[in-house]
Amino acid sequence: MDIREFINKQTGVAFSLTKHLFSTEAKDSNLVFSPLSINVVLSLIAAGCKGLTLDQLLSFLKANSNDQLNSFSPELLAAVFANGSSSGGPSLAFANGVWIDKSLSLKESFKQIADNVYKAASSQADFQTKAAEVTKEVNLWAEKETNGLIKEVLPPGSVDSTSRLIFANALYFKGAWNEHFDSSKTKDHDFHLLNGNSVHVPFMTSKKKQFVEAFDGFKVLGLPYKQGGDKRRFSMYFFLPDAKDGLPALVEKAASDSGFLDRYLPHQKVEVGDFRIPRFKISFGFEASKVLKGLGLVLPFSGSEGFPEMVDSPVGQDLYVSSIYQKAFIEVNEEGTEAAAASAAIVTLRSVARFDKIDFVADHPFLFMIREDMTGMVMFIGQILDPLTA
Repeated sequence: MDIREFINKQTGVAFSLTKHLFSTEAKDSNLVFSPLSINVVLSLIAAGCKGLTLDQLLSFLKANSNDQLNSFSPELLAAVFANGSSSGGPSLAFANGVWIDKSLSLKESFKQIADNVYKAASSQADFQTKAAEVTKEVNLWAEKETNGLIKEVLPPGSVDSTSRLIFANALYFKGAWNEHFDSSKTKDHDFHLLNGNSVHVPFMTSKKKQFVEAFDGFKVLGLPYKQGGDKRRFSMYFFLPDAKDGLPALVEKAASDSGFLDRYLPHQKVEVGDFRIPRFKISFGFEASKVLKGLGLVLPFSGSEGFPEMVDSPVGQDLYVSSIYQKAFIEVNEEGTEAAAASAAIVTLRSVARFDKIDFVADHPFLFMIREDMTGMVMFIGQILDPLTA
């Protein structure tokens, strides 16, 4: 399996997560999350598993083996996440961390994978008497790695004296549009909510040609970010249903169609007629473990087999993942986009083409994503139901 095929499979996982999130945790709210950040945390957990738990994780991640997961991680980090700000491209940061109770040590084979494959910084911690301090330490780490955007990936009380390990991932992206919007042309217009009401919000606009294409029942807009001195191309995509209440059906289509992004992205600039997209700034946090269990990934959270490949102790048989949390943030304005996400897992001891002018008016709920186009890696996905609410 080459890296592009592997990423296509991960996009399928991302849309499954998106659909489940939209129908449970974010039925009535704006949403932004990073499926990639969750994927990395699960891949790291998989490296400490065997038996049925490993089989279920590999099946969920659509991978054949741990070796396959571990071989793609360095490729991805090199291909997608090198910081491009020095050459005029997006500013990027990607970091992994592992905290282990001072009574335990990581198995050498697992530590090698954590250190060398996932570049995870390992720290000893006193979960048994200083759980609150450990929580604070992980949150400060996430804040530093996301340039101050994610201040609390772990909520109060999420770590206690039975916790033994924490795995965390942080992701930061800041990109300037290839063509800025003129803020003097930003004007307030109505945005139609799902309940039939409307709110007045600032809309950005432009007369320049745009990457827009109309499909059956929806339109897609691609806004490229400034490139640096390498081949990577980052873009933000807006998926706008024709119907004002068409977002749920569009999410369902994206999740059920395995080649959705291969077929439904614009590839050519066209003249636009009425063109408006809202400014927005949102943050969203959720317990990812609830969503994963809802999608059938249950064994890592059950403790039935433990994590025998993770720690150098018989205690490994009694470990399980008690919870996985994620917090994400995104701001879209005339200059570009700033976005971040952090995920943390706590392991606990058991006790069609058109070339005429196209209108693109995002004045009702829509889906968006940030993607690296050379590899196809989806970094963030979200929905806007009301641009005024954070």
